[in-house]
Amino acid sequence: MSAAAWTRDEFEARMRAVPERRYHHLHSFNLRMHAGELSKDELRGWILNRFHYQRHIPIKDALTLAKLETPELRRSWIRRIHDHDGTRPGEGGIERWLRLGEAAGLPREQLLSGQDVLPAVRLAVEGYVNLCRLGTPLEAVAASLTELFAPDLMRRRIDAFERHYPWIDQDGLTYFRMRVPQGARDGEEALELVLSWATGRADQERAVAALAYKCDVLWSLLDAVERAYR
Repeated sequence: MSAAAWTRDEFEARMRAVPERRYHHLHSFNLRMHAGELSKDELRGWILNRFHYQRHIPIKDALTLAKLETPELRRSWIRRIHDHDGTRPGEGGIERWLRLGEAAGLPREQLLSGQDVLPAVRLAVEGYVNLCRLGTPLEAVAASLTELFAPDLMRRRIDAFERHYPWIDQDGLTYFRMRVPQGARDGEEALELVLSWATGRADQERAVAALAYKCDVLWSLLDAVERAYR
């Protein structure tokens, strides 16, 4: 016999518990970043490699969008692609990350070329994209729920950059500022979808596993950066 489904409250608590234990806000690299302990090379290395993840966000969202079966869901989810790609040149989260790189002394051509991205970062990002490509809509949406913790991380990061890294122009922090309201909105929206879709225990466990995998992707990215630049 299959295990009984968790109640909605139990399921939500288990979903929220995953990033509480495994989100990369606990990673030593992020802790050092927020304490002001990173060198310029370390911070630039993170910005460069993290951009490889950032530029794949609209790709994984497009793959997720293609799995959604109703116009209402697609209209809602496509907003995430617009948030990162913009609706015209010079807008969107990818452009804002390029400006962060420029503020830190990285030419946008270097970021866009991707030639300096670490192999382990490429592998981690490819794994996340493939989860959204090959997994179920539930798994793809559940994996996005790291957004639940993103707003607090962005606030902490803004404070850390302003306090400890004044050599980075303030205009470069726009990406972080924009992700505070966007992340809160996206996280709550995705959580409601997951809670309503996963009513059986097997689906609930798949959703928890997908979110745990996403946390591992982000953690692995920081592992690679910390080893390469410290």
